[in-house]
Amino acid sequence: MSKRPIIAITCGEPAGVGPELAAALNPANHAARLVLLGDRHLLTDRAACVPAVARLCDYDPTTTPPPGYLEVLHIPLAVPCVAGRLDTRNAMHVLALLDRAVAGCQSGEFSAMVTAPLHKGVIRDAGYGHFTGHTEYLAEQTGTAQVVMLLAGQCNMVAPGYALRVALATTHLPLREVADAITAASLTQTLRILHVDLIGKFGLPQPRILVAGLNPHAGEGGHMGREELDVIIPVLESLRKECMQLIGPLPADTLFNPPVLVQADAVLAMYHDQGLPVLKHATFGQGVNITLGLPLIRTSVDHGTALDLAGMGKADGGSLIAAVTLAASLAR
Repeated sequence: MSKRPIIAITCGEPAGVGPELAAALNPANHAARLVLLGDRHLLTDRAACVPAVARLCDYDPTTTPPPGYLEVLHIPLAVPCVAGRLDTRNAMHVLALLDRAVAGCQSGEFSAMVTAPLHKGVIRDAGYGHFTGHTEYLAEQTGTAQVVMLLAGQCNMVAPGYALRVALATTHLPLREVADAITAASLTQTLRILHVDLIGKFGLPQPRILVAGLNPHAGEGGHMGREELDVIIPVLESLRKECMQLIGPLPADTLFNPPVLVQADAVLAMYHDQGLPVLKHATFGQGVNITLGLPLIRTSVDHGTALDLAGMGKADGGSLIAAVTLAASLAR
């Protein structure tokens, strides 16, 4: 058996760009064995539309593949797939990929999992009505009470080689539900998970975390909302007594300026579109999504299924490459 970490890569929505981006990976560029979880016939077909440098072979956990090969753990589609055309009959195939990757990580067969993009709408339309995304599904499948969504990427506009990391206090919620979801208990647990994983996964012995306010101007002393006074500030004060280095709450419109960011190792934004537009503007195409708090390592791309590009070989694989690189690094 190889001592290199084995990374399970789920190919995501079969009608999207995930399969071709996975087939275009170069195993020689990664310090890990790469195992693609998907339909072998689909991967062979999509490999023809990209400048693939590797050949595909069947995954065998008892042997090491020849150099230059990507291994494929074949999980068949329900029906043949046409690039760019969603089909609810294949929606459960996407969840089967995730279930197999989770099982392999939990058993020790895989060292980490990397996920290509899926399409939330087609999974809900197929009958999984409460599905809201990878993050929540993986928490459910692993029995994890709370997880934290963190996106990261290199942001040279802050400083050369600066790692911009943005975590979220809430994830895929309608905006009108965000304020009610930010409770003292949930915010406390989010910050503890972020603090622990910045130490354990990223090797930062004393992580410094910038915390955004929820309201404009961080509430302006209660004149623009009381969430900062009633929830956020008391939580930060309590956690500082546990020796956490927490700065805030800060107004989100000035928090993301380089002189502020350079003081810290991560940012906690209160909701999805408060933090991620900034990160994606700065790092799009190279950003990585990491789920903290899980009993396994999971990274993902920072983009969607790009149905309009599927099957054309035009999609940028930089984010998937970065996600595989980070997964291999965290697995060591």
